[in-house]
Amino acid sequence: MKQILIFLALFFGMLVVAQDNIRSEEVLIMNDSVKLPGTLSYNKNLKSQPLVIFVHGSGNVDRNGNQTGVNINGNYIKQLSDSLNSKEIAFYRYDKRTSTEENMKFVMTDLNFDRFVDDAKLAVEKFKDDDRFSSITLIGHSQGSLVAMLAAQKNVDKYVSLAGISEDMGEFIINSYKLYSEEMGNMAKEQINELKETGTIETVNPALAHLFSKPNQPFFITWMAYNPSEEIKKLDIPILIINGTKDIQVKVDEAKKLHKAKPDSELVIIDNMNHVLKDIDIDENNMKSYYSPDYPLSKELINTLEVFIKK
Repeated sequence: MKQILIFLALFFGMLVVAQDNIRSEEVLIMNDSVKLPGTLSYNKNLKSQPLVIFVHGSGNVDRNGNQTGVNINGNYIKQLSDSLNSKEIAFYRYDKRTSTEENMKFVMTDLNFDRFVDDAKLAVEKFKDDDRFSSITLIGHSQGSLVAMLAAQKNVDKYVSLAGISEDMGEFIINSYKLYSEEMGNMAKEQINELKETGTIETVNPALAHLFSKPNQPFFITWMAYNPSEEIKKLDIPILIINGTKDIQVKVDEAKKLHKAKPDSELVIIDNMNHVLKDIDIDENNMKSYYSPDYPLSKELINTLEVFIKK
C-alpha cells in the first residue's frame, strides 16, 4: 500500500511539473476587419518543438471546440491541445470567424468558403518563421479537413485530415440523405444541381431550407467548387488520414476514399472514436459527449498524432 501511495504521489507530481512547463500566449490575427483571437501553448523549456495549427469544423466553433447557441460543450480542441502539449508538441487554436457576434457583420457580407482558407493561411504565416518551432503540422477537422488541405500547399511540413470527407460537399449531402431516404436524396440532388448550374435555387424545398436558404447559397457554391479527393493529390508533404468507427457524421469510408486518392498517405482508423474525437464505449454516450467535457479523448488518437508529428 505504501509503495502505491508513493507511486501516485510521484505520478501526480510529474503531471504538475509538466503543466508548469506549459506557457500560453494569447494571439490575435486579423483578416481585414475580422478578428481571429487564439491561444498558443508550448513547452517553455524547449528551444525547439513541433507546432500544430488546428483548423475547426463547421458551425460557430471556438478555439476550445465549443459552440454557443447549440450548447456544444465537448471541449475537444482544448483537450487535444493539452494532450499534445504533454507530449512536447506546441499547439495553436483560434476562434473560427463565425464564432463571435462581433465578426458577423463582416462575415455575412462575404459568405465564401475561401475566407476560411485565408484565415488558416494567415495562421501559418504567423508562425512559419518562428524559431521556437521546428515544423508546422496543419490538422483539419471535418469541414476543416478541406480548409487545411487547401492551406497546406505552402509553408506547411505535414497535414492531418481528421474526419474529412472525400467528395465535394454537394455530393456528400446527396449521398448522406440517400442513406435515410431515396426520396430525400433525389430532392437534395435536384436542388444542388440547380445551384451548381444556375448559381441559385429559385424555390428552396422547405425540407432543405436549413441548408439552402438564400443567404447560405453563395457559401455552398464556393464550398462545392472543391473536390477533396482531387485537392489532396496536390500536396507533396507527409499526410495522415484519420477517422473513428463511432463517427456518426463522417463515415470511415470517407477516409478510405481519401487514402485511395492519395495512396502514399497514411490511413488510421481508430476503434470507438467519434466525430468529436472522444472514446465511446457505449453508443448512448456518443451524442452526450458533444455536450459535456467529461468524456476523454481517444488515447489512440493522441499516440498516433504524436508519432506522425515527431517522425
